[in-house]
Amino acid sequence: MLHLNIGFSRKVGEANYGSRGASVNLEIEVESGILRDPGQLQERIDHLFGLAKSSVDAQLGINGHSEPTPATTPPDQNGNGVPNGNGRSNGNGAYSATGSNGNGNGNGSHRASEKQMNFVNQLARSIRGLGLRRLESLTGKMFGKPLVDLTSLDASALIDTLKAVKEGRVSLDAALGNGEPV
Repeated sequence: MLHLNIGFSRKVGEANYGSRGASVNLEIEVESGILRDPGQLQERIDHLFGLAKSSVDAQLGINGHSEPTPATTPPDQNGNGVPNGNGRSNGNGAYSATGSNGNGNGNGSHRASEKQMNFVNQLARSIRGLGLRRLESLTGKMFGKPLVDLTSLDASALIDTLKAVKEGRVSLDAALGNGEPV
């Protein structure tokens, strides 16, 4: 007997730099004589791979070649109308490092991606009165480190805060901790 193991996994991106994934592994026993007919072996592999792929796609809400169905769960609120992904707030209207919309896969200890940092800069440029110096100050107050040292999870929380400021849900002064109420 021959053990045949086929696996498939997929990770899909979601709004605000989140993601979700699924994987499946199938294992079957086949007669070792199938090795004499490579075409038949390939057909069996292709069939199992198709089953694995279909299962993963179904788990992720993907139909055929279409994009995944976006998550429709409303964000939690931290009591002041500012969503932060888990209901916790750091008390100053900005999001805490643990209260971000991270992807839930791992601890967020890897560096912020170039895409995240580009989005941070794009958001910062769109907020009147922010500027690089105040962005660095905000980063220092939120995470105790400079912008260039942010992890992926930190960058996600910073993006959430900048979006809240841009949308007027949080004032820039409140995000910077300058004592203005949210």
